[in-house]
Amino acid sequence: MHRGKFSLRRVLTALLLVVALFTAGGAVSLKVLRVDSSVSSAGPALLAYLDGVGAYAERVEESLVDQLGSFLRAQEEAEESHEGHHKVVSTSPVAQDVTITEPYVCQIHSQRHIEVRALESGYLEEILVREGQPVKAGEVMFRVMPTLYQAKLDAENAEAQLALLKFNNTKRLYEQKVVSQNEVALLQAELAKAQAKAKLAAAELNFTYVRAPFSGMVDRLQKQLGSLVSEGDILTTLSDNSVMWVYFNVPEARYLQYMSDRSQHRKEDRVQLRLADGSILPYDGKIGAIEAIFDNTTGNIPFRADFPNPDGLLRHGQTGTILLSRVHPGAIVIPQRAVFEILEKSYVYVIGADHAVHQREISIEQELDDIYVVKKGLTVDDRIVIDGIQQIRDGDHVEDEFRTPEDVLGHLKYHAE
Repeated sequence: MHRGKFSLRRVLTALLLVVALFTAGGAVSLKVLRVDSSVSSAGPALLAYLDGVGAYAERVEESLVDQLGSFLRAQEEAEESHEGHHKVVSTSPVAQDVTITEPYVCQIHSQRHIEVRALESGYLEEILVREGQPVKAGEVMFRVMPTLYQAKLDAENAEAQLALLKFNNTKRLYEQKVVSQNEVALLQAELAKAQAKAKLAAAELNFTYVRAPFSGMVDRLQKQLGSLVSEGDILTTLSDNSVMWVYFNVPEARYLQYMSDRSQHRKEDRVQLRLADGSILPYDGKIGAIEAIFDNTTGNIPFRADFPNPDGLLRHGQTGTILLSRVHPGAIVIPQRAVFEILEKSYVYVIGADHAVHQREISIEQELDDIYVVKKGLTVDDRIVIDGIQQIRDGDHVEDEFRTPEDVLGHLKYHAE
């Protein structure tokens, strides 16, 4: 409120008080005049009553005057305080390299995770592994009772041996020109057929031995010793945990930024994995693959990060959080306490050359622990209010105590890098 308006308000209030007091005094005087004509017959009691009324009116008048005076003085002090220069603390935005870390919920998978199934039917005769045991590629894990397959192999080997004898005998007769070449060729074909059947029988017998196709870790056993298994039954699962594939969903805007940085050969984002207990895996990962299709219901695309797992800490099916960290060079940084919001928009108070503060809207790119990275709205040449924001309004003149950006940021929890 301007000082002229405030002075006019004082005058009007004083006039209203005078009118009220004059009216009250007039009412008392009239009452006294009305009873004056009968004073001679009223006696001392009426005179005492009138004296009390007069004294009460005087006290009321004095109280009203004191209260109005106090009110006017308070209004004047408040107006002078508002009209005067407010003392605030200010600083300037600073341009620094800031590491921005973005978290993404992820799922952890083994690079190879398969179901180990029975290749032939029969009784599970032997289990050579334990749950959670590491195995080497080619190591026998299970054996299905091979009695029938062994007998079949023996029979086929015998047939192959008989065919070989017939072929050799016919071949000698052909050399002696007793039989024709066609008979030799026929017996040679029969020999090949018998040998093929023997190899098939050997393969079927070999299928009764279930071997590890690669080195990995055995999961829960689905069948127990002596169980009757059919071809295709799941016996267990096998996981290769030497390298873990970690999948997470990335928004389209972040995907485009990542592809732009890669096309311009900028430094790759640092990829870290935060586990369920809050600890960080001591080995950094790298982006191994980006899937081909966006999910148009969420606007995300799956990324895959590959992490080494030499200690075997990570297991198939775990969850965690991927941390993608990238360096934002020359970012405009300000303390969070300098910002206030109005209708979901962010503003700061900027001090002009005339020491008047002006409200300015800003766009925030990233929110960190104690600072904001400003996308637009401020430069390093601006001076902004960081303490005393609640005491000022747009257009007020202020007296500011300037603190260097290094001093302000040095006392924050988060330090820009």
